[in-house]
Amino acid sequence: MKKYFFILSACLSSIVFCDCPEILNHDVRVLDSEETKNLCEYKNNTVLAVNVASRCGFTYQYEGLQKLYLKYKSEGLVVLGFPSRDFLFQEFKDESKVKEFCTTKYGVSFPMFATSAVKGRKANSFFKSLASITGEEPGWNFHKYVITKKGEVKSFATKIEPNSDLLVSHIKSNLN
Repeated sequence: MKKYFFILSACLSSIVFCDCPEILNHDVRVLDSEETKNLCEYKNNTVLAVNVASRCGFTYQYEGLQKLYLKYKSEGLVVLGFPSRDFLFQEFKDESKVKEFCTTKYGVSFPMFATSAVKGRKANSFFKSLASITGEEPGWNFHKYVITKKGEVKSFATKIEPNSDLLVSHIKSNLN
C-alpha cells in the first residue's frame, strides 16, 4: 500500500504527469526571463526542437520554421527554439537582443528558451538527451530534432530546410 501511495503522490505532486515521454522531462528557462517550463507541457504535440542563432548563414531558416509552426500548429506541431553560442559565437550574448531580433526580423511566435550550450559536456540536459538517443549532436546551428508524442526522436541536419519534403513529411506523419 505504501508503495502505491508513493507513486501516486509523486505523480500528483509534480506538474509533470506520469505519461510524459522521458525525453521531454526537462526544466528549461524561457528566453529573456526568469520563468522556467518543463517541456512535458508539450507532450501532446509533435515537437520540432531546433538550436538557433541570430548571426549565422542559416538564420534565414527562422522564416521557414515560423511558417511551419503556423501551418501545423492547429494539428499539434510545436517548434521550440534553443539559441546557442556553440558555433563561432553566432548568437548575441544578451538574451533581450535575441528575443528582439527573432520577433522583429522574423516574427517568431513559437516558444524560445534561454541561450545555452547544445553540444559537448556543457550542453543543456535536453540536448544531451537528444544526442544520446539519436547518436547525433548538432554539428552547426539549425540542427533539428523531431520528437513524437510517443517520445521517438529523429535528427535532421542543418542543411535540411524547414520546408523540405523529408522534414515536412516526417512531421505530418506524426501529427494528430
